[in-house]
Amino acid sequence: MGSIQLALSDTAKAEALRTVLARSTQIPVQCVQRPELESACAVVVDPAHLGLLPVPLSHPQRVVLVAQGDEESLREAWELGVGSVVNEGDPVNTVVLAVLAVCLRARPNREQPETPETAKERPRRETSA
Repeated sequence: MGSIQLALSDTAKAEALRTVLARSTQIPVQCVQRPELESACAVVVDPAHLGLLPVPLSHPQRVVLVAQGDEESLREAWELGVGSVVNEGDPVNTVVLAVLAVCLRARPNREQPETPETAKERPRRETSA
């Protein structure tokens, strides 16, 4: 799994978010100027940095957009397929929650719940009576 990349124009907000995320997860968190969707489990951007990403987005589900909630930003996010948008006035913990949700969705699902079909495929252990 890749890192969490923060590309925000407000460097104080980016640093505060980095600090909280670093305490909340073992995933490496870094502040960057140009995020790379290919190597990240989540990328947090503002509208200015969203415009720097190559279109079409290779992994729009990995993007968390921090926006004012204005019509133009929301329309651009929708058209690009961005799945997570938070308001720039939201508390840092709300942004952290959105980022961690993106990372969880990006994780390979190693432990899938057992279904009747997979239970049939699983070899039975021999028990001694």
